[in-house]
Amino acid sequence: MQIQDKEKKIVKAKIAFLSAVLILTDSIVLATIFGSVQGIIHDPQHRPILGATVVLKSKSSEWTKNTSTDANGAFVFNAVPLGDYSISVASPGFTQAVQSVVVNSGTAPIAHLQLSLAGAAETITVSGAPVIAPTDSATPITLVDRLDIARTPGASRSNSLAMITDFVPGSYVTHDQLHIRGGHQTSWLVDGVPVPNTNIGSNLGPQLDPKDIDYLEVNRGSYSAGFGDRTYGVFNIVPRTGFERDNEAELFLSGGNLYQTNAQLSFGSHNERFAYYASVNGNRSNLGLQTPVPDVVHDATNGYGGFGSLLFNVDPSNQLRFVTSLRRDYYQIPYDPNPDDIENADIAENGFAAQYPSIGLRDGQHEGDAFVNLSWVHTFNSKTLLTVSPFYHYNSANFDSSPSDIPIASTDHRTSNYAGGQVSFSANFARNNLQTGLYSFYQHDNELFGAIFNDGSGNSSFTDPEHPSGSLVAYFLDDKFKPFSWLTLSAGIRPTHFSGGVTENAISPRFGAAVNIPRLNWTFRAFYGHYYQAPPLITVSGPLLQFCSANNCGFIDLHGERDEEHQFGVTIPYRGWTLDADNFKTHAHNFFDHSCIGSGACFPITISQAVIRGWELTLRSPRIAHRGQIHLAYSNQIAEGALPITGGLTNFSSPSSLFPLDHDQRNTLNLGGDIALPRRAYASTNIYYGSGFSNAFPTQPYPGDHLPQHTTFDLSLGKDFGEQFSASLHALNVANRRVDLDNSQTFGGFHWNNPREIYAEVRYRFHY
Repeated sequence: MQIQDKEKKIVKAKIAFLSAVLILTDSIVLATIFGSVQGIIHDPQHRPILGATVVLKSKSSEWTKNTSTDANGAFVFNAVPLGDYSISVASPGFTQAVQSVVVNSGTAPIAHLQLSLAGAAETITVSGAPVIAPTDSATPITLVDRLDIARTPGASRSNSLAMITDFVPGSYVTHDQLHIRGGHQTSWLVDGVPVPNTNIGSNLGPQLDPKDIDYLEVNRGSYSAGFGDRTYGVFNIVPRTGFERDNEAELFLSGGNLYQTNAQLSFGSHNERFAYYASVNGNRSNLGLQTPVPDVVHDATNGYGGFGSLLFNVDPSNQLRFVTSLRRDYYQIPYDPNPDDIENADIAENGFAAQYPSIGLRDGQHEGDAFVNLSWVHTFNSKTLLTVSPFYHYNSANFDSSPSDIPIASTDHRTSNYAGGQVSFSANFARNNLQTGLYSFYQHDNELFGAIFNDGSGNSSFTDPEHPSGSLVAYFLDDKFKPFSWLTLSAGIRPTHFSGGVTENAISPRFGAAVNIPRLNWTFRAFYGHYYQAPPLITVSGPLLQFCSANNCGFIDLHGERDEEHQFGVTIPYRGWTLDADNFKTHAHNFFDHSCIGSGACFPITISQAVIRGWELTLRSPRIAHRGQIHLAYSNQIAEGALPITGGLTNFSSPSSLFPLDHDQRNTLNLGGDIALPRRAYASTNIYYGSGFSNAFPTQPYPGDHLPQHTTFDLSLGKDFGEQFSASLHALNVANRRVDLDNSQTFGGFHWNNPREIYAEVRYRFHY
């Protein structure tokens, strides 16, 4: 035991040293909200134009950069945040040309612009079709901007995830957790910096208030080595910075049925060197979590939060970025008030054993989250980039039962503290785009498990405090090689060392290819790679172990999840439309899931294996007749797992063949769009279809392996009254169709989809 303690101290010392290196030394890091834009300017005879002025400007803010072309007519913009941009080119004797470009993180779109000789009347030429999707990446990407968030029904509310579920194939919320591609191990990146969180399914809602987001980039698998290991989804957020404002504030207010309200006050401004943005928000509703019955009972929620962003350009080569956020939320846990339902009664449908009795429960959960990041971005030249990003993250989830709950009043408190940083170097050569670096954090948790037995069983009440700690160090090396202009080959490796309840090492190789077909501009891509996901630090001892032993259960050390993924796909742009299709398969060992005691005290577990495979399709249109735009996201997916439980709270189950996981839904479709109406009005809608999740009771009232299919329709109408005031009306699940989404043993019991919600939003903008 003393030897183990000594080894842990040595590991902690190494982590502390590495963290100090990250923060204090002249290290190099790639902040992954950045890409680059490069291009070639030529005349009608295809000769390069020297000294042409090139201006890159954001379409959503006043952010701008300019440069001049070299003797080869070439130009490069480095450290460009992801988003939509326009490139304008001017040169004496030629007409001005403009082209649109979309920048995704880690990509380098290439623009080719031809300038025409100036005539008697000067004009501006829109050159070529916009670069809609990257042609040098194997990763399927969905980009959502703040206009999408503002107009999509329900997306702008503080705890909404509609900005993801309405646009990203294979993503949905079931048993109150976001799932994507068959899992809920996802990463949030804010300003390109990962927000570490090793806990499984213990928090609800997005990392930030959606109203604070400028762009959201969603990556689905096929990650480069620098993007980490969260297999199922990476949500890369570019927050608002103040470049979109000039001493301007905005007051956002909403109110509707179920006594819901949402409010935010934000401020922002900028000059050529400095930009700032800050906001505070609050919300409450009588509808928080998905209910176990059609009625909304004991389901109130409330919360508040704040966000701040500072950006300072020290000089043309150095930039400082500071981001901080705070969130506090409270959720009542809904229950089933009917004593004769399948959850509460000993009836034939559940084998004469109450499946999930909740009639007497009055539980609640408090959550907190805070994040601080400081990034230094240094551009050595047009080909090399440096950023240093130390961070701190605080996260808590405290579940409490009423002391009189029957049969068990349970307590599950967890507080996690993370401190670390990310370091890497990015260099663009003639044919190579190289990234290498280090990511590390130290984690310390405080946990408290408790139970009071009110069932007359004679079991003794107990509490079990735990204080685990751990650390992670990952090195990554990744290179994109372009032997030809139409071919990009990528290869990377990510060795990882984790130390916590167990000590593990993993080496994750990754390989990809993207082939762009000239003239057609179709991009075919393929990928094969491995991932390692570090486990939660949860440990149990003493009375909880004794209780488990007395009830034929136990606790096994949690090991990391190891995933193998292969994927291929194609992106087809046509006159501003973009069609993307892909096929993927993920094979996971020690698949992360959770198992619950009582109505909401859930322990992370791992099961022996999981296999998730599927087809995905996205379609996005340009602005049709400058008025309307549509989007479609479809997934055909199978998510299966196999026992036994290999880590966490176990019931010593025997090995099994593959079976549908509780969030398995074979077909998911979202179809939506918005249209500009006369007099500065607009309408936006989304139709969601799901074929039905796994059925835990394949008898009455729902025979079959899956629950019934379901469809919902959402609608919003809005109007701008001048430049300062706008109003909108939102209706979610317009038909008020209630269906049983999930009847597995998960957070809060069974789950029905939400009822009809109608609410109004107003926005008032003013200068100060």
